[in-house]
Amino acid sequence: MAISNGMPLVERMLGCTDAELVEAARNGDVSGFGELYRRHYAAAVGVALCALADHHLAEDAAQEAFAVACRDLRRLRRAEKFAPWLHAICRKVARRLAKSRSRHPLPAEIASVTAISPDGDRAGLVRRSVGRLPERAREVILLHYFSGLTHEQVAATLGTSPQAVHGRLLRARRKMAEDLRRNGFGRRET
Repeated sequence: MAISNGMPLVERMLGCTDAELVEAARNGDVSGFGELYRRHYAAAVGVALCALADHHLAEDAAQEAFAVACRDLRRLRRAEKFAPWLHAICRKVARRLAKSRSRHPLPAEIASVTAISPDGDRAGLVRRSVGRLPERAREVILLHYFSGLTHEQVAATLGTSPQAVHGRLLRARRKMAEDLRRNGFGRRET
């Protein structure tokens, strides 16, 4: 679908594929890149959250990844692969931030405020269980359940098929269920 000038900008952008938006952005159409940002921001935050376990830092990583993608857009060989390319950039940025954070830990008084909730809290148990998953499993859990992406959107983000995403989610949920049982989730207080 070619981007036509006969309809309002928002309608033109919504009907375009990622590849068309990449081409528009490469040709100087800022709104093309803006639509790519709107479409892929939540997934980028989810990818970064996997490495950082801090929502604010994940947002920073996603924004930095978009800045890098904007700068390097001409280097993208296959415009239809924008999402997996962006998320690979985001993973690198997030890992760099995580490494930097481990070298410069938060002061104790700040770390205690940002720490995950106490052991008795079910939500805290679930968050810690997600954190103990292998990276690939944690990634699909965060993208699907925390960022709200469909199997198809997660597949596009990770450059795989919806069936592969479904399988990863099943395996990740099983691992989490085992981990949660081992750590007391579901035990009744007497």
